[in-house]
Parts: sequence; C-alpha cells; structure tokens
Amino acid sequence: MIRAVRVLPLLLLPALSLLLAGCGTEKADAGAGTPSASTAPATTAEIASRARSLGFDPDLVYVIDPPGFTLAEQSVGVSDVGLSIAYTDLKTGVVITLRVEPGTMTDANCTTQAAFSTHMTCVRDGNAWYRTGDGTIEYVMAQKGHLVFVDAEQGKVTRAVLHKSAQSLRRPYKSELPVVLPSAPAK
Repeated sequence: MIRAVRVLPLLLLPALSLLLAGCGTEKADAGAGTPSASTAPATTAEIASRARSLGFDPDLVYVIDPPGFTLAEQSVGVSDVGLSIAYTDLKTGVVITLRVEPGTMTDANCTTQAAFSTHMTCVRDGNAWYRTGDGTIEYVMAQKGHLVFVDAEQGKVTRAVLHKSAQSLRRPYKSELPVVLPSAPAK
C-alpha cells in the first residue's frame, strides 16, 4: 500500500502538467486581434434567428459582465414582457439582475416608472439613471425603444459594482446564445 501511495504522485505529474499547459491560453489570445470561440460576438442574424424561434424581440437580447458574478443559467427568462437574467456571486449568494423590457424613460418620468417603489430617488449618471427605493438599487439605461435595468439588493452590492455591471452591457457571445436564448421546444 505504501508503494502505491508513492507511485501515485509520479503518475499524476504528467496529467497535471497537461492541465497547467492549457491554463491562461485565453488571456494570451485576448489581445491577438482574433476573438476566441468563446468571445466571438454573435451576429445580428444569429440573435434574431434564435429570438424569433422563441417568439421574442431580438432587440431585447443583452448580457452584462458583473465583476465576480456568474450567469445563473436556470434564471434566464424570456417572455413577451422582456428578458431577465440573474448573475450570482457564488461565494456570497448575492444576486445582480438584468432586465430588458420595452419602454422609454426621461428625467421627468424616472421616479414614476418604478416597478418596485413609490418612494424612490432618481439621479442622472452619465447615460443612465441611478435609482434607489424599497431596498433596491438599480441603473436604468434607455436603448432604442426599450429599457435596460441592472439591479441588486441595497447594501449587498456597492454602487460602483452595479455601475460597472451596467456599463458592461453588450450583445451575447456566440457561446452564450444557447444559454440566453435556448432552443424552442420541439413540437
């Protein structure tokens, strides 16, 4: 038995070196000018095809990259109302939510368009509005006839992290499309 224990680490060394050799390759490719398969942006046609197969407006398809958070695949919701995706900090369980819905917003109606509060504050912050109320903080951005909401529970996420998350708004990568817009069920 002791002999097997001494030999095991020697057998694992080649496998470990192969695993480590693959680490960091995405960063090395990152500045090379050609996006890797996982970071290649989905085309407008690819997004439209998947969205329409679900009966969903392709203009409402966005994702964000909250620092330290992971997209919770089971949280993706696509409906006639819009898109909703939750991102979770796997260490703390804190959630940042992205919602994209049809609508418009102005400085004048920012406080009256609150789904979560009748008592809220609304402050312009660059190309977005920062709103607080009922224990929620959120950034709202207007995009071509729809609104993008990035929100979290107040006190769980800093305004800086929420702002960075909102500023990371983008169209999904090809590798993200099956998660964000799953294939329509077979009839």
